[in-house]
Amino acid sequence: MNNLKRFTESIFSCIALSTLLFLGGCQTLPPADDLTPITISNPNQAKAWELQGKLAIKTPEDKLSANLYWRHSEERDELTLTTMLGTTVLTLEATPNSAHLHIDGKDFKDDNAQDLLERVSGWSIPLADLPLWITGQIGSKDRVLSRDSKANPKQLINDLTPPSWLVEFLSWQLQSGANVPHQLKLERGDLQLKLQINQWQALGKAAIIIGEKP
Repeated sequence: MNNLKRFTESIFSCIALSTLLFLGGCQTLPPADDLTPITISNPNQAKAWELQGKLAIKTPEDKLSANLYWRHSEERDELTLTTMLGTTVLTLEATPNSAHLHIDGKDFKDDNAQDLLERVSGWSIPLADLPLWITGQIGSKDRVLSRDSKANPKQLINDLTPPSWLVEFLSWQLQSGANVPHQLKLERGDLQLKLQINQWQALGKAAIIIGEKP
């Protein structure tokens, strides 16, 4: 985790850790497509979404907290981490075949977003699986360990790439008409990730009304 230590030291040279723990609003990116907010009844109906929340990363040596903005679709992901003051810490733009990471004033590119983020920052974050877990859905390689009284997944394990990821769904909320997680905790070895999703919005193509002028 030397990369994480070096990265956090770079961030904390601008703002103290004690301040970072009290995070405010999240800076968002301008939309790069024609998707608009929609209402759904089940998260699997949303092929695209955006969220605002908080991400905390903890290892035995370091910890980092930041505001999180994530705009996800089947064609593209845009992820931004910011400090309380709105300073951009990291931006990641990815498609199925390419990834561009801007971090600590430098730019990096790769074919795979997850590999790129881990190589540059030292963060082993399951970017490929998180879109499902963020919406409370279960992947084909996930094994549900327990469910709550409403049949929502409470704990699951993903051991596709050892060591396994243990995912806990700590609380749920109603967003965009659907029941989605509010707080998640992910653990893999001595790495712990906590996600708090304050706003989650399903996105879809704007409906075209016949006879309406463009």
